[in-house]
Amino acid sequence: MALTVHDVDRFEAARPRLEAIAYRLLGSASEAEDAVQETFLRWQAADIERIEVPEAWLTKVLTNLCLNQLTSARARRETYVGQWLPEPVLAGDPMLGPADTAEQRESVSYAVLVLLERLSPKERAVYVLREAFDYPHREIAEILDISEAASQQLHHRAKKHVAAGKARREIDESAARRIIDEFLAAATSGRTEPLIKLLTEDAVSVGDGGGKVPARAKAYEGALAVAKFLRGLFKPAPAKRKLLGGSADLYATYANGEPAVVVVVDDRVVGVMCLEVTEEGIAAVRNQVNPDKLERAARQWAATDHGEPLARVF
Repeated sequence: MALTVHDVDRFEAARPRLEAIAYRLLGSASEAEDAVQETFLRWQAADIERIEVPEAWLTKVLTNLCLNQLTSARARRETYVGQWLPEPVLAGDPMLGPADTAEQRESVSYAVLVLLERLSPKERAVYVLREAFDYPHREIAEILDISEAASQQLHHRAKKHVAAGKARREIDESAARRIIDEFLAAATSGRTEPLIKLLTEDAVSVGDGGGKVPARAKAYEGALAVAKFLRGLFKPAPAKRKLLGGSADLYATYANGEPAVVVVVDDRVVGVMCLEVTEEGIAAVRNQVNPDKLERAARQWAATDHGEPLARVF
């Protein structure tokens, strides 16, 4: 049955929420877009007149598509080259979804998306629907075809796993800019001591090159190891300029609600460095340099005014 203009409009009105759900479930903006498009095709093929609550129907279809995707994604990530990190989403992107509560903001943070990878697909779905979108357990149970008690149990387990991770500190925009200024000043100083002062004792640094850009297969662990790596990363070298195709401009921004550094070469986004900030200092530096995972961020970056770079390196 052909969709009416009204039917298309109803779906498009739901698209931002569907994309935000799918992104939290999959940790990939491109895969989230694909899942939402497949949901549209299911909507197009459905007998819409018989769907009593379109929002619930769309959410159920999308969530189950994502659950299937998560199951196959686990197998793919076992053969992924190097460390796997989520796809970063820059501030202002509607895919970030609701940000009215601390739980909603935290659910899309890079730190929590990494932790969600440890959950089972159904634990992840319950956590996302409950924490980020405030669905009652009755509706979650209907979406996942489980009992309400099972939904509550899955939510309890998921929250426990996430809480076991390092809790981050919410900071305002001015504080985030100050942290990035201090971080870049330390990283480009050529010395490890200023970096060590900013890092927590058990800080980690992880890079995702996807086998397409050089990135260490194992994480750097401990403040000293991370500081030495960052000192070397920001040290000027002809080989780096050759690899990147020129010098790199560094900009301060937010990605997934966290302070971040965007690395730009000749107007191309070649990296997004997300900083996990805690009360004790910077607990994690996560570098996304896989070009396949920077496409959405690059599109958004090109469409926004980002001011002057904080520094130029290499």
